[in-house]
Amino acid sequence: MRKVSDILKRKGNRVTTVPPQTTVIDALKMMADQNIGSVVIMDGDDFKGIMTERDYSRKVILMGRHSSDTPVGEIMTTDFPAIKQTDTIETCMQHMSEKHIRYLPVIENGKLAGIISINDVVTETINNQAETISHLQNYIQS
Repeated sequence: MRKVSDILKRKGNRVTTVPPQTTVIDALKMMADQNIGSVVIMDGDDFKGIMTERDYSRKVILMGRHSSDTPVGEIMTTDFPAIKQTDTIETCMQHMSEKHIRYLPVIENGKLAGIISINDVVTETINNQAETISHLQNYIQS
């Protein structure tokens, strides 16, 4: 059974971080430059939350706020289930589906160990199925 640690081994644990006082427009520019859909909000070594494109559209645009004077700390999402590297991909899928979220922070010993996205979970599931098919084909051919 595939685990969160398998995803982090494949993709690495590098995340783009910003402090809570960063303006939304600056965070959006970083996201556009790096072609990513979220940034992690850190206060020193402490994980605070994640700001996503969805947070921007719902908490800035639809609320009539301005991205140039709104800090990411005011619109970030903070309510995440506790995910560890030993958790299964199925557990992550369940959390993402139930909470309607696309990103999960991986926390180990109280520190951020990485971020996984719904794309990471789907890719890992596809890779796992491809391996299973390959094993079955080898078994049938032997």
